[in-house]
Amino acid sequence: MPDPRLPSPSVPSVPSVLFVCVHNAGRSQMAAAYLTHLAGDRVQVRSAGSAPADAVNPAVVEALAEVGIDITAETPKVLTTDAVRACDVVITMGCGDTCPVFPGKRYLDWPVPDPAGRDVAAVRPIRDEIEGRVRALLRDLTSGGA
Repeated sequence: MPDPRLPSPSVPSVPSVLFVCVHNAGRSQMAAAYLTHLAGDRVQVRSAGSAPADAVNPAVVEALAEVGIDITAETPKVLTTDAVRACDVVITMGCGDTCPVFPGKRYLDWPVPDPAGRDVAAVRPIRDEIEGRVRALLRDLTSGGA
């Protein structure tokens, strides 16, 4: 009988993605929400910030609600080395060199504008750009590109 504590060799592993921005209140929250929404249980999704804010940007919450994604329960989380170590793909969005680098991880940098201080009308194009990037990432991850 197989050891139940070990992963089954017949079950493929699920790729894991970490989205990182400075405050984990805007870009990384949107990206994580979109990937969770689109991928379901096909991808493990996390987000974090190098200097987390106290709350998610209300304009970001509103912009995502407009497309049927509810992130009202989300809170900014601090970036840890364990979070980076646990992921296959790390996507940074304006956090500079604060993200720890580990061999064997795939790192991408998405130069997406920061929604901080912007109203919902200004956040919509950022949301839409992130959606496009997330859809491309998901296609890559589910076709074996991770």
